Amino acid sequence: MSLNSVVESVTARIIERSKVSRRRYLALMERNRAKGVSRPRLACGNLAHAIAASASDKPELMRPTSTNLGIVTTYNDMLSAHQPYGRYPDQIKLFAREVGATAQVAGGAPAMCDGVTQGQEGMELSLFSRDVIAMSTAVGLSHGMFEGVALLGICDKIVPGLLMGALRFGHLPTILIPAGPMPSGLPNKEKQRIRQLYVQGKVGQDRLMEAENASYHSAGTCTFYGTANTNQMMVEIMGLMMPDSAFINPNTPLRQAMTRSSIHRLAEISLNGEDVRPLAQCVDEKAIVNAAVGLLATGGSTNHTIHLPAIARAAGIIIDWEDLSRLSAAVPLMTRVYPSGSEDVNAFNHVGGMPTVIAELSRAGLLHTDIMTVSRGGFADYACRASLQDDEVVYTHAKPSLDRDILREVSAPFKADGGIKLVKGNVGRGIYKSSAISEEHLTVEAPARVFHDQHDVATAFQNGELEQDVVVVVRFQGPEANGMPELHKLTPTLGVLQDRGYKVALLTDGRMSGASGKVPAAIHVGPEAQVGGPIAKVRDGDMIRVCAVTGQIEVLVDAVEWDARDVVPPPPPALGTGRELFALMRSVHDPAEAGASAMLAQMDRVIETVGDDLH
Repeated sequence: MSLNSVVESVTARIIERSKVSRRRYLALMERNRAKGVSRPRLACGNLAHAIAASASDKPELMRPTSTNLGIVTTYNDMLSAHQPYGRYPDQIKLFAREVGATAQVAGGAPAMCDGVTQGQEGMELSLFSRDVIAMSTAVGLSHGMFEGVALLGICDKIVPGLLMGALRFGHLPTILIPAGPMPSGLPNKEKQRIRQLYVQGKVGQDRLMEAENASYHSAGTCTFYGTANTNQMMVEIMGLMMPDSAFINPNTPLRQAMTRSSIHRLAEISLNGEDVRPLAQCVDEKAIVNAAVGLLATGGSTNHTIHLPAIARAAGIIIDWEDLSRLSAAVPLMTRVYPSGSEDVNAFNHVGGMPTVIAELSRAGLLHTDIMTVSRGGFADYACRASLQDDEVVYTHAKPSLDRDILREVSAPFKADGGIKLVKGNVGRGIYKSSAISEEHLTVEAPARVFHDQHDVATAFQNGELEQDVVVVVRFQGPEANGMPELHKLTPTLGVLQDRGYKVALLTDGRMSGASGKVPAAIHVGPEAQVGGPIAKVRDGDMIRVCAVTGQIEVLVDAVEWDARDVVPPPPPALGTGRELFALMRSVHDPAEAGASAMLAQMDRVIETVGDDLH
């Protein structure tokens, strides 16, 4: 089928907007390839340092035409999704030797768990940890020892950070190797029910802890369809990992075979391989649009309305929320995975998973099928199901969904649109995710209750102050204020109010988790309160309309009065738990719609100064 007209027009819009920045990016990547640091050009002393501990691999590493693969790992054993990566480097080295290559750990990057820091002071480091991960990736790759890159990462800010860093070394072929979701435990819907009972005081901490332990119970990604699993979907639909590798459980024969297959293929596409495929050529405007389409079709995390623009900018590509909103109107919602449904990602994978989604979207003309991928057969390979046969990964064509309550075809979706909408009005410009919202809650008009701290919302709820129709406004939560933490801890509280029959919505310049669901929320609202954005004018009792249907976030106050209002001054900056170390990043970032990155903001200024003259 021919390409959908909206997908085509949005892609053209992005290409035109990115013309200068993409040209400069590709020129810089060519400069990296031709003149940058590389193993064959290292002086003897430099090379000796790099191979001093390499034992039997030394002869290969000294041979300039050999292939050495750099591993950037985000392993730690506190984060369940990343715990399996502890064994990967040793395995990867063995797999590399099978095809005449070598591998070294280029470096490590931090991997914080938003599940641990949710609602805590440490969450205020979360978003800017993405920049730290990107810079850590660049530090590892700066040694110039590698002909290909294996990225080991899976969660939240971690995959975007790895890609942002690797894209600045885009002359190198790169594959991301996931570790997979943990097996299913306590159903996510039951976990959420227990959380709401705890908020109401109907169960104690022991019962809550029992439920949480039954949900998060082993190695692997959390099984709900939040930011971590959305990362895996997006990297797969961009063609940057081996086909059908996103959602294979850890510590299984197929998972290990997929890692082996990834390394063998990375050697083939490496700079000295037979089928060179640089990351810079794989991540183009069409691949970014495919990622957006996948995000919309699967009801993925709203965090990617920040991460995807940042990843794109690292490749010289400029997208905005208008692009996502236009695509959302054309891309139907094909999946119901918690929090949009009751089943988890393991069930989604069982009934067809990514191969079925990609096959359906491709047939409907909603994906660019002509992008360069890391797989030998190109994008068509991603519409195939992986299985294990005689210890080798084999592929068969994707089949239709085995359960239409979880995964449907494009022609009969759960919703006609992708559920991510640009909303705007006199209070600013933000994002609204409607894929998990019931029809009767898509529009909320209610008086405001304003807070400057998410913990004060819980206190007001416990004191009975929110027993009414209400739009809860939580401001001074943007990148410049406090690093833009997720406010997922508010979800059980607001969900209880909604279940009691009240009209409830959230309006914030902060973020919500990818796991947030049934409560209407206008998030990432900008300009943020910290810089004098109009959200800083809202007062308790103001009537506010939050509407996904019309795309409206409006304070229903007389225009003259609204314009005359002063903004509320910011609270003093918070210190402790390392937050003061991130003050520099908070002061130089760009807006959420551009990716909320301090690193990219400063990078773009430097590139603009140099222009096209790389000499």
